[in-house]
Amino acid sequence: MAKKSAIAKNEKRRRMVERYRARRAELKAIMRDETKSIEEREEAARRLRMLPRDASPVRVRNRCAVTGRPRGYYRKFGISRVSLRELGLQGLIPGLKKASW
Repeated sequence: MAKKSAIAKNEKRRRMVERYRARRAELKAIMRDETKSIEEREEAARRLRMLPRDASPVRVRNRCAVTGRPRGYYRKFGISRVSLRELGLQGLIPGLKKASW
């Protein structure tokens, strides 16, 4: 089980990303728009830099929904490889079978 503080910090980042998502998209659109003047584009870049660092989506870490483990994460299931194996063997994940050959 991961530290509760690490899990809480990551959830706080997720909420902040959602709060600033529209503003970041708007500023990035201005920066990409070649019809805008260079000054307007630079101002948009400056305003984007002024946003909190945790508002950037790349700072959010994928964590297991069961244990909070940050590594070995399967996006399709939203859990780590360890939890996937345990839940799969118990038959709690629909459509998942243990391979044998």
